[in-house]
Amino acid sequence: MKNLSVYMDEAALEDIRAACEFGAEAHEGQTRQSGEAYISHPVAVAQILGDMRMDSRTIIAAILHDVVEDTPITLLELEQRFGADVAHLVDGVSKVSQLEVDSKEHAEAASFRKMFMAMAHDIRVIIIKLCDRLHNMRTLDALPEDKRQRIARQTLDIYAPIANRMGMRELSNTLEDLSLRILYPKRYTAIQKMVRTGKRGRRNFIDQVCVKVREALERHRIDAEVMGREKSIYSIYKKALHHETSRIDFRDINDIHALRVIVDNRNQCYQALGIIHNLYKPRPSTFKDYIAIPKANGYQSLHTSVIGPYGQTVEVQIRSRAMDHMAEAGVASHWRYKTDPTDDTAPQRLAQKWLSSFLESQQQAGDSGEFIEHLKADLYPDEVYVFTPKGDIKRLPRNATALDFAYAVHSDVGNRCVGAQINHHAVPLYEKLRNGDHVEIATSIRAHPVPGWLNYAVTSKARSSIRQYLNRQKGRQALKLGQKLLRRALWDQGYRRVRIPSRHKIVLLDALGLQDWPELLTDIGLGKRLAPVVAKQFVAEIMEPETVQPVRRGNTTGQPSLTIEGTEGLLVNYAKCCYPIPDDRIIGTTTADRGLVIHRLRCPNTREVMKHPDQFFHLNWAEDTRGVFEARLKLESRNQPGVLSDITNTIALHESNINKLNVEEQAGNISRMTFVIEVRDRKQLADILRDLHLKPSIIKLQRVR
Repeated sequence: MKNLSVYMDEAALEDIRAACEFGAEAHEGQTRQSGEAYISHPVAVAQILGDMRMDSRTIIAAILHDVVEDTPITLLELEQRFGADVAHLVDGVSKVSQLEVDSKEHAEAASFRKMFMAMAHDIRVIIIKLCDRLHNMRTLDALPEDKRQRIARQTLDIYAPIANRMGMRELSNTLEDLSLRILYPKRYTAIQKMVRTGKRGRRNFIDQVCVKVREALERHRIDAEVMGREKSIYSIYKKALHHETSRIDFRDINDIHALRVIVDNRNQCYQALGIIHNLYKPRPSTFKDYIAIPKANGYQSLHTSVIGPYGQTVEVQIRSRAMDHMAEAGVASHWRYKTDPTDDTAPQRLAQKWLSSFLESQQQAGDSGEFIEHLKADLYPDEVYVFTPKGDIKRLPRNATALDFAYAVHSDVGNRCVGAQINHHAVPLYEKLRNGDHVEIATSIRAHPVPGWLNYAVTSKARSSIRQYLNRQKGRQALKLGQKLLRRALWDQGYRRVRIPSRHKIVLLDALGLQDWPELLTDIGLGKRLAPVVAKQFVAEIMEPETVQPVRRGNTTGQPSLTIEGTEGLLVNYAKCCYPIPDDRIIGTTTADRGLVIHRLRCPNTREVMKHPDQFFHLNWAEDTRGVFEARLKLESRNQPGVLSDITNTIALHESNINKLNVEEQAGNISRMTFVIEVRDRKQLADILRDLHLKPSIIKLQRVR
């Protein structure tokens, strides 16, 4: 209570004492793995928050943060005893029960999703959770090795980046170091030993530089704090990973010698920068101005590297006292330093803005696992700054592409983009962006997202928007395909009506336990229900002989045509075992979530299916089938110079692309090659095969069935 009494009144302290008594009683008899009384953990979390000078309501919630999860106490009891705000904070921090989901992984993912929803209403939820994780990381030694590894990996992948995204850099550094100690204990120990070994020499060097910088600033009447800065063990580890050798050498790490200069205001930051550059020569391409363009978490500072005494590199950070407060505590700075919450650069405002934007883009996330995937993509802090045609700045993560930029401008721009210009040069949408790029997006009303975009979209907003569009399209296509499949299956069962009466639909829906007809058609289109099975049940339920006229399967006279046009989209897939192309005789089978899978009639993989007529459809190609299809070829050739070039040139002359190529050396100076090529139809394929047969180097050639 001593550290709390420094900044809290007696009434607040009394409420905290009451929470301690309530928590101790609720957790009575419970112990941690170490054998300590369980209440020691929430009290320790509250002490960490007290050191951060958080408000009394947050500290009360920290003391009680496990009572709902681990004791019979309910949220309603907490609300009645300590207020709705405390109950909300405790609920936000509490995990989702594994009983509510189907696996431990989904339970963890659902808990993160729940926590982020609570954070959007009150940012203190994440501050409590981060301090909870910090204490857990400090006391992991009593747990089994596999559990320690899992918790440390989760901390490094998610919690430490969240702390950094919230501007709480000091907390983030501590979580990273603790995670490294668990995950790679030998590496951690080696770096720690190296840091300790050279500490005295570095201290003397930094003190010497500090004195010179302080004297130079005083001569220009700038009152400044100049101090050395210790680099975290995990930061050194990350630097070492970027080097080609696995040996960690401090000489390879430019900013192991680091200086922090804190002045009164923004203008003095730039004055101090000029003075330091006048004192020591700056290293080219190391200056970063995070004051003019703050980081996404509100961090502001000038970064530069200079060549100090004895030719050693020194990294320098220059910031005002207000900037230092924000950099130290991030979102917690509002409670500790009473910062202005309406300031657009305040970490808590920026954090709330990011949370709102992130959660808005995740409203249609398919499941909690997808939510975590998007979260990880959005958390990592390395950024590029690019410019719109109007000169506005857009922040994007490292490795972001022109496609990510399009979605950052607006979801509609992303969904309609067809290309981009970077610095007035046309580039594809997968082009990666660099700092300072001027980016312009070209759009078309006919353009739309395709599944391949997910291979190079980086930001969670882009990936979420693409998935939302594809899921909507998939639903529409599933309904349309389901309608075709059911109509054909009903015809095979002898149901001749073109339009199905509503009374018949209601009977079938009741039998299947479904709400509406489109739901049934969508299930059939997605392959979740077999159309022939549904058709048989339909005919059995309606029991109207005059509407049912049995026909022999395969008699296509007057049947509704189920044709393949080549442009059906997401729910018509061409089997990779036999590679059907237009004019091949084909059949279709339905597979859950893949829709209709098309095989060649003689495909070996369909032999078993063909024994069960209810599991497949006879299909035909539309007369004007469009699109590009893949065909697989196998050939044997003499192993001599220029053979491969001759074959690929022949294929290219017929305006065909090679998508896959595999070459195997055989005995007797023979090469066996497998090609997957693009063709429009059987005629184009026949032309390619004819010209390849004429090559004297080719011994054997065939299309793979």
